[in-house]
Amino acid sequence: MKFVIQRVTQADVTVGDKVIGKIGKGFLVLIGVGQQDTKEIADKMIKKMVGLRIFEDENGKTNLALKDVDGEMLLISQFTLYANCKKGNRPSFIEAGAPDMANEMYEYIIEECKKSVPIVERGSFGAEMRVSLVNDGPFTIVLDSEQIC
Repeated sequence: MKFVIQRVTQADVTVGDKVIGKIGKGFLVLIGVGQQDTKEIADKMIKKMVGLRIFEDENGKTNLALKDVDGEMLLISQFTLYANCKKGNRPSFIEAGAPDMANEMYEYIIEECKKSVPIVERGSFGAEMRVSLVNDGPFTIVLDSEQIC
C-alpha cells in the first residue's frame, strides 16, 4: 500500500463539472492499493498517517498532527502509484490490486479515517477525476507499507 500525503491549505476533486470533494487545511492523500494489501496493513498505514506531526506549532516547528490543527482529509484512489517503469516506456500496473479488491480497501480506508478525523472527503473510485490543491510548504510525504509494516 502506498500513500502520498500532501499537506494542503485547500484541495478539491472534480468529476465532470461537479466538485465531489473539497477540504480546507489538512491532507490530500493519494492511495495506491497493491495485490497483497490487507486491512491489517491499511490499519498500520492509517495510524501512521493520522499521527504524522507535520504541521507547524507556534515556534515554526513541525510538531503538530492533523487533529491538533483541526485538519481535514481528501482521499483519492490512484492505482498509478503502482506503475512499474523498469522495462520500456509504457508503465505496467500488474502490481496494483485488482479493481474489486482495491475499491474494497479504499472504502475501508475512508471509513477508518472517519473514526479519527471529523471531515473526510473522497474521490470516486475508477472515475476520471481532476484534483486541485494548494500544497502547503510544499510538504509531501510518501508512506509505503513495505517500509513501515
